[in-house]
Amino acid sequence: MQSYDITFLGHVCYDEIIPFRGPKRIAPGSAVLCGAVAAARAGKKVAVITKLAEKDRHILKALKDEPIDVMVIPAEETTYSRVIYFSENHDLRRLVLEKSAGLITIEQVPEIESRYLHLAAISDQEFDLSLMRHLKSRGHTLTVDMQSFVRQVDPATREIAFKDVAGKHEIFKLVDMVKLDGVEAQALTGLDNLEEAARALASWGAKEMVITQNTGVWAWAGGHCWSEKFSNKSDIGRTGRGDTTFAAYLAYRLEHDIPTALKFAAALVSVKMETPGPFRGTLADVLARMSRSC
Repeated sequence: MQSYDITFLGHVCYDEIIPFRGPKRIAPGSAVLCGAVAAARAGKKVAVITKLAEKDRHILKALKDEPIDVMVIPAEETTYSRVIYFSENHDLRRLVLEKSAGLITIEQVPEIESRYLHLAAISDQEFDLSLMRHLKSRGHTLTVDMQSFVRQVDPATREIAFKDVAGKHEIFKLVDMVKLDGVEAQALTGLDNLEEAARALASWGAKEMVITQNTGVWAWAGGHCWSEKFSNKSDIGRTGRGDTTFAAYLAYRLEHDIPTALKFAAALVSVKMETPGPFRGTLADVLARMSRSC
């Protein structure tokens, strides 16, 4: 049986990006793609389990260009996401899921060994609680991106809305680490204040949380809080910010404490946001950015 540091489970998709100014672009994307590339470039042994149509295997090139093992679950169609920006503020955007490769079932997930198994979906069209329970019963250390449940697709319009999650308390108990952003934390708790929201989330059983916002990233564990600011000079590569941040955090957290992992994650994603697409820098780039921010 293959063994990995981090395995990313979720859809790889086409991202159609429509900026506030300038031409639209269509490129491979997803939480899985952005996260796996970042973790691999951070020096970890990485696998991806994804679901897409056979005719679209070429969009896996960005993963296969890295030392990443890719396992494909066949689907009738490949997920297609549209991201529309309304202003220069890249946190203001409309998300539409035009197509979905469909739910991933436990029968479709191969048996692997992985120090972390990260559930990284684009929306609520990929995982359900049944899958999580079965993965936990296999002995996996689970981490989850809560956009996998908070981002809910309207069946008629296909527009994504950020909504509360019925099974949120069980989700938080099943996982060892949780990733959210400020909007998702508010949707789950109803609280505008990030610190109050984090306390509420922790009370549901979250052992360790990472929360991103437009200015930086926070971590909560054991009643303690740490924060780091982003240092990017441009946000042209804003899409995938949270996915990249958490993947970098997971990669460094394997051997480092929370404050060090958080500093590494903030530095890596700051480099990533200055260029469209997945992180293309090196470990040396990240360490240099970390040293400048000290």
